[in-house]
Amino acid sequence: MNGRADEIRRRLTEAFAPLHLDVFDDSASHAGHGGAMASGGGHFYVTVVSPVFEGKSLIQRHQMVYNALGDMMREEIHALSMKVFTPSEYRAKGKPIHE
Repeated sequence: MNGRADEIRRRLTEAFAPLHLDVFDDSASHAGHGGAMASGGGHFYVTVVSPVFEGKSLIQRHQMVYNALGDMMREEIHALSMKVFTPSEYRAKGKPIHE
């Protein structure tokens, strides 16, 4: 992993104590992309599974992730794709959680 991905992982872990967390840096496949070059930020995909999301709408969950990443969203992250689940939603997709 790289510094940005490590920091994303740290912040999301601190904010959500996730039961499952994936952070994928896809910046290399966007090399030369105008917006990414102008901002200097990377492209990331995250999957977060946490009981903290229980009772929250998808919009609220996304806002929570953006808030957890804070200043990284302005300078270090150009694009962020996220999937946010409660543990029961993740299990319903047939995905195991190792608690």
